[in-house]
Amino acid sequence: MPAEGRHVVRRYAGDAAQHVLVFTGARAPRRPLGRRARPAEADAAPVDVTRISVIGAEPLADPDGWLAQAGEETVANTLPVLEAALHAHRVATADPHRGEPAPRRPLAVRVGYGTGEEVADGRWTEARELPPPREKVKREAALRPQERFAALLAARDVALACELLALRARLDLDQRRGREAALQLDAALVTALAELEGWRELDGMPARLDELRELAPVAAAAAASARAGGLDEPTAADVARVLGRLEAALRARTAGASL
Repeated sequence: MPAEGRHVVRRYAGDAAQHVLVFTGARAPRRPLGRRARPAEADAAPVDVTRISVIGAEPLADPDGWLAQAGEETVANTLPVLEAALHAHRVATADPHRGEPAPRRPLAVRVGYGTGEEVADGRWTEARELPPPREKVKREAALRPQERFAALLAARDVALACELLALRARLDLDQRRGREAALQLDAALVTALAELEGWRELDGMPARLDELRELAPVAAAAAASARAGGLDEPTAADVARVLGRLEAALRARTAGASL
């Protein structure tokens, strides 16, 4: 995470400030790993966490009214700012071993308002807690990653290179980095067409491979546009569509493989 400090966020050089980001350190107690955690776990030393405040540059006309109505949408609107900042930090550090922060999975979420001096120090006049955003998944879907994790460790399944490339493309797409997503998708799709041949005997896999081959020129064209400088709206939609079909093929491979 970035060091403690304040940073102004602008859309482009010379633009008016849109947000101010304040990074401050904090100490949080270690949480027990489960109900059967040993009593000694309660005596574990606190861990360092980073508190990040995303502050709008425009003053609030009705602070109390805004705070009363603040909810999931308020938090969702700040995520692009935070994700862009953490991406900039990864680029700035040029450290390939630095962990991937997960701003969509915070330990705690708080919304509030304060004076300029207060918020610049990460403090508030009034604030309230919101429940951290949680993904809603079916129990069956939640269990499958655990099953596959065990299968990978036991060498009953293998991790494909195209899976990691597709995950990187999904991360870039979700965080509004269309060019990077297009480049990752092209590499992921070409690799998948080679790797998934080993699972051609699975039910439905030949049809999925044929579909991916038909989509390969679409992915290649999107990557060419990305290398040329940017994606227009239809091309960005193509990236999302093709990535979705690739992810579906990878899920089908995992579900059909013997775990």
